[in-house]
Amino acid sequence: MTTILAIETSTEFASAAIISARGRFIRELSGVETHSKGIIPALQSLLAEAGVQLSECDALAFGCGPGAFTGIRTACGIVQGMAFAADLPVLPVVSLRAMAQAASSHAPDSELVCLLDARMGEVYWAQYRNVNGVLSVTAQPELLRLEEGELAGRCASLGAVAVVAGNGIQVPDGFPYPVLSVMPHAREVAELALQDLKHGLAQPATQAQPLYLRNKIALTTAERALKGQV
Repeated sequence: MTTILAIETSTEFASAAIISARGRFIRELSGVETHSKGIIPALQSLLAEAGVQLSECDALAFGCGPGAFTGIRTACGIVQGMAFAADLPVLPVVSLRAMAQAASSHAPDSELVCLLDARMGEVYWAQYRNVNGVLSVTAQPELLRLEEGELAGRCASLGAVAVVAGNGIQVPDGFPYPVLSVMPHAREVAELALQDLKHGLAQPATQAQPLYLRNKIALTTAERALKGQV
């Protein structure tokens, strides 16, 4: 059986997963500060538990975003480094797609509207059609500012729909559509990477990139101070 090692660090919840002939193995971490410090030890213990050498993996995968800038940059850098060392291909998986994968069994034959908090009053949005457990993208990830009542209005034109809400998403009382609380997770990143590998979508490590939807992530303290002087 194909062996996939995956990590997901696009939000404050980090995770790692291995899918192999021996089963599925998971590690979870919480807190942004643990991403850079904790994910490599987690990967090492995960490989040991699974009884797998890095070189025995068929591919490495990571949640490529959209999400926290530092988190997705960390994931990409770690996976690229490991892939170079072991001469393995890489599979970037959109984090919103991983959310849809996790929600698919709870909302059969539905349009899945996936949302993650993008801060600054904005959200990351993507849509996936779930037909018999198979996902197809119907709206590519984008950065949106949703006004009050706009979410319900957008959903009204989609037919059978479920909202897959990640961190920081506030859905008003009386919202007329099912809401599933789901965070991106390496488990689904690995599942989708396995599908993508079979479809020939693996990339050389040099080509793997995070998915950034905001050109300017945030002003640094120095930039804000300078701007205030203008």
